[in-house]
Amino acid sequence: MISGPAQNCLEGRTALVTGASRGIGFAIAGALAGAGADVVVTARDPDGVTAAVAKLRDAGARAAGCAGSVADPAHLDHCTALAVREFGRLDILVNNAATNAPYGPLMEADPDQWRQAFAVNVDAALRLVQLAWRAWMREHGGAVVNICTEGTHGVGPRVGAYGTSKVALRHLTQQLAGELAPAVRVNAVSPGLVRTEMARFVWEGAERRIADGLPLGRIGEPDDVARAVLWLVSDESAWVTGADLLVDGGTRVRAAAGTGSYAVHDQLRATSSPERSP
Repeated sequence: MISGPAQNCLEGRTALVTGASRGIGFAIAGALAGAGADVVVTARDPDGVTAAVAKLRDAGARAAGCAGSVADPAHLDHCTALAVREFGRLDILVNNAATNAPYGPLMEADPDQWRQAFAVNVDAALRLVQLAWRAWMREHGGAVVNICTEGTHGVGPRVGAYGTSKVALRHLTQQLAGELAPAVRVNAVSPGLVRTEMARFVWEGAERRIADGLPLGRIGEPDDVARAVLWLVSDESAWVTGADLLVDGGTRVRAAAGTGSYAVHDQLRATSSPERSP
């Protein structure tokens, strides 16, 4: 009989999840912990990291946290070392931390913010995979999931920097999948619009209109993405690497559903700057 990941399918493994104090990252950390993994969470906000670790421990998980920016190589070294020191191994890496700045037309993009976008969205992912490989995965194997975006197969208003960096991350995913096989599987999950603080400026006040334009009739929840990540890091996907798993409510096939214009792009055009950036 074929089934999904078992309840304790990650027991005895350790996961590191970036951008995990809230939203998609915290949902992923909770899903992995719920499947039996020990979890290290990292994010920029120290209070957010402390709260996330407390919630995971209250739910019965073994968890540790380290606050800092993934753009800081020293922080990435610390996180990797913490996982190995605290739990003795590092089997799973989820690169979720991201920034959507600079937001706006590329002709107006600030060069420093552009470089920061790649430092957070691309460079940090490569650096963490290198660290995990050297610390554990080269000898013992493992699984990596990079959180990309549904938008990498098209373009959208005001999100050129974010989209370009995520295209690079998707290509990095495929390149690493080839280079690290068979010891390490490397995959991507590409969400559509998900109800997070980072995306609040898009969906707030327009959720029903956006949902009506999607074949599955709703915007995403962080748990939708977390379940996809759980499957990709579990043994149920043991013959999957280099994949980009869409979790988008049918965003890319909406034209066939006859649901009209894409309300997300309408919202982006109407917003000069997001209220929140991670």
